[in-house]
Amino acid sequence: MEVKEASGGDGKRPPWVNLVSAFFAMEPSDSLISISRDCGGGAITENVQYFIWNQCISKTDGKGHTPYVTSFLKKVVLEVESAADVVIDELYEQLSFYMTSFKGDDLAKGAPRIIREISFIYPTDHVEARVCQNPRKVVVPLSCSLNMLEGDTGCSIWPSSLFLSEFVLSCPELFSMKSCFELGSGVGLVGICLAHVKPSKVVLSDGDLSTLANLKVNLELNHMNIQSFSSESEVKCLHLPWESAVESDLQDLMPDIVLGADVIYDPQCIPHLVHVIATLLTTKKSNSLLRDGSKVSVAPNDQINSDIPNGYDEFVLASTTQPVAYIASVVRNINTYNYFHKVAQEANLRVVDITQNVKIFNFLPYMLSYQRSSVRLLGIYQSFR
Repeated sequence: MEVKEASGGDGKRPPWVNLVSAFFAMEPSDSLISISRDCGGGAITENVQYFIWNQCISKTDGKGHTPYVTSFLKKVVLEVESAADVVIDELYEQLSFYMTSFKGDDLAKGAPRIIREISFIYPTDHVEARVCQNPRKVVVPLSCSLNMLEGDTGCSIWPSSLFLSEFVLSCPELFSMKSCFELGSGVGLVGICLAHVKPSKVVLSDGDLSTLANLKVNLELNHMNIQSFSSESEVKCLHLPWESAVESDLQDLMPDIVLGADVIYDPQCIPHLVHVIATLLTTKKSNSLLRDGSKVSVAPNDQINSDIPNGYDEFVLASTTQPVAYIASVVRNINTYNYFHKVAQEANLRVVDITQNVKIFNFLPYMLSYQRSSVRLLGIYQSFR
């Protein structure tokens, strides 16, 4: 993870910053074209083309990016030529190089893993952005899979992980000096954002060993201190298949906060997932959460929509005295989603949809493919009634 002052184009402001961020996040080419037009006032001018060349194309090493860059260059050239404008030589020559240097199959296949850089750009009304003259951004490089549909889902970036990451950065006071545990950490995006808001401890877990290995690679890419689970460290990684999780081991973890992104997906896994969540939230920590004498932070009043009577007040109250969980999920199958609620209720867990109650800043204005409205944020706590 790298913190930078966002810069680019002619004024160090969007849409120039958005174009660079979208390119290195490997947003779809159509999104890049749309942002490029915004930079040029409706057209991809020569000035915009030179910016694309200097700030985007020339800064890639070609490894893993070749098919993506080639697709983008083709659309830039087509867009400019369709408007009867001039394509700069650098873009023509680079496209020609890719087309002649790589065979069709190689160009289409690319590398199985690529590096995507997810830039979280602080909105101007965010408290941390107000102290910076230029837009501030946190850049998170991640080793990701391109084979999402071929069994490598744990190494892909999902909408819920983007949403949960934005939530963490929007409400740092909820996680500062807290012990945080993430289920199904995948590429580690949420965990890396957690480390940015200064928790007391972060434990990242996944049930797939290859995914866990890639997660450790991503922690190293972000210059994070990673140790084995048995040693003292700010960030730890744990192999945790839900179906074989040992209750006594889970109780020893004693987190203040449990997080998960897109973990509600398989009906067969839900009983195991709920068992793990319930065990983590039902620990001796429940009565000693305020062991340091400090008061647990909750969302400020201006971040709460009190007009929605969905149990949020009870959730906030619970968060001051016991561990709680934040689960972000896209409802892809309503039956699976409802089954999770049913099993959770049977385990004495209270599940509250708090999506509309918490103000979440838009840290990803350039990510046009990200449908934020499709994600629900659930607050979960143990009910002792």
